[in-house]
Amino acid sequence: MADTIITSEASSNSSQLNPPSRTICRVCQKQFSQYTCPRCNTRYCSLPCYKSHSLRCTESFMRDNVMEEMQQLEPGDDTKQKMLDILKRFHSEEEAESMDDDNDGSAESALSEETIQKIMSGLEISFDDLSTEEKKHFQRAIASGELSKLIEPWEPWWLKPSAKTISLSRDGTQRVQPITKHEPDPSDLTYEFPPGPETALPPVNKLSSSEPSPLLAIHLVDILYSYCFTLRLYNGDWQSDPVDSATVVLTISLVLGQSGQPETVSEALSYCLEQTCSPAFRHMGGPQFGLGVIDDVASLLSLGGDGLICALCDLHRMLTAGLKEVKTEKVRNVKRTEMKAKLKSGERKVYFLICWVREQPHEAWSSLADLVMAEKNATMGYMANAKGSWKAQKKEDRKGKVIIEEVL
Repeated sequence: MADTIITSEASSNSSQLNPPSRTICRVCQKQFSQYTCPRCNTRYCSLPCYKSHSLRCTESFMRDNVMEEMQQLEPGDDTKQKMLDILKRFHSEEEAESMDDDNDGSAESALSEETIQKIMSGLEISFDDLSTEEKKHFQRAIASGELSKLIEPWEPWWLKPSAKTISLSRDGTQRVQPITKHEPDPSDLTYEFPPGPETALPPVNKLSSSEPSPLLAIHLVDILYSYCFTLRLYNGDWQSDPVDSATVVLTISLVLGQSGQPETVSEALSYCLEQTCSPAFRHMGGPQFGLGVIDDVASLLSLGGDGLICALCDLHRMLTAGLKEVKTEKVRNVKRTEMKAKLKSGERKVYFLICWVREQPHEAWSSLADLVMAEKNATMGYMANAKGSWKAQKKEDRKGKVIIEEVL
C-alpha cells in the first residue's frame, strides 16, 4: 500500500508542500475515510459503514447507561422521601378541596327552572345567564375536570396502527411530497400523525462545533413527557391555544422551562411527576395520570427515530406558533419578555434534538424505552410504599386528634 495511506487514527501534519495523509475506513477497511464518529472518534467512509459501526457503538453506550440506571433503581431514602412529599402535597390538597366541596354542597343547587326551560327551548345559554350559584357550580366543574368527562376521549396518534408505518427519507423529510405548491397545514387534524420536517435536516456538526452532550437521551425523555402531557391536556388540539399549550410544556419540562440538565431518567421523570401533581394540574389525575404519560413516552420511543422526529416536529411547531402569538401582543412586560426568551430557547433546543435523533440508529430507542418502563415500575413501588406510609401517618394523626378531644 502507498506510503501516503495510513490505517491508524493518528493525524499527520499537512501543508501545500506536504499533502495530508489518507486514512483507511476503520469499518470496511477498503475505502478512504472521510468522516469521524463524534462519540468514539472512529474514522469511516460512508453511511453504511457509519450505521454498521454506530450500531455497535450506540448499543454499547446505551447498554452501559441502562445498566448504570438499573443499579440506581433501588429505592434510596432520598427518592422515597421525595415521592412521599409529592403524595403528601397531592392528597392534602385533594382532601382540603373535598372538604370545601362538602361544606358548600348544601348551598349549591341544580340548574334553575328558568335555565332548564331555556335549554329545552333550544336557546343558547351564556355564562352571564347563569345564577350566582350556577356560576360557582360551573367553575368548580371546570376546575375539578368534571366537564372533561363529557368530551369524547382523544386517541393519541402514537397509539394508532398507522404510527408504526412512519417512514422518512434519509434527510429526515417526508418520502411523499404533495404535488401542489401549497404547503401542508400542520394544524389539519385529519393527519394520522404529525408531518415530518418540510426541509432537509442538517448534520448536527453543522449546528454546533462541540460534540453533543451524552445526556441528550435523558433530556429527550423529559421533553417527550412534556409533549405527551400537553397533548393529553388539550385533547390533542394544541392549535386551539398555542401560547397556553407552549406554557404548559415549559412548566412540565425541566430542560425547556428551567434550562435544567437532568443526569438520569429518574431525575427527569421525578421533576415531571412533581409538576403533574402540582395544584395547577392535579385535576388531571395526579400520580396515576403521570404514570400513563410515562407509558406514552415509552410508546413514542418504541416507534423509532422517524416517529420521534414527527413528535418533535409537532412540538417545534407548537413552540413556534406560541412564540409568534407572543410577539404580536402589544403589551410589553417582564413576564412577556421572559416567556419570549424561553420559547426561543426551547425552539432551538427542540430543533437540535430533531437533528440529533435522525443520526441515531433505530436500535438505540428500544433500550431507552426499556429504561423508561423500568423507571415507571420503580416509581410505582415508591408510590405504593409512600402512600402506605402517608395513610398510616394520617391514621395516627387522626387518633391523636380524637384523644385530645376526649381529654378536653
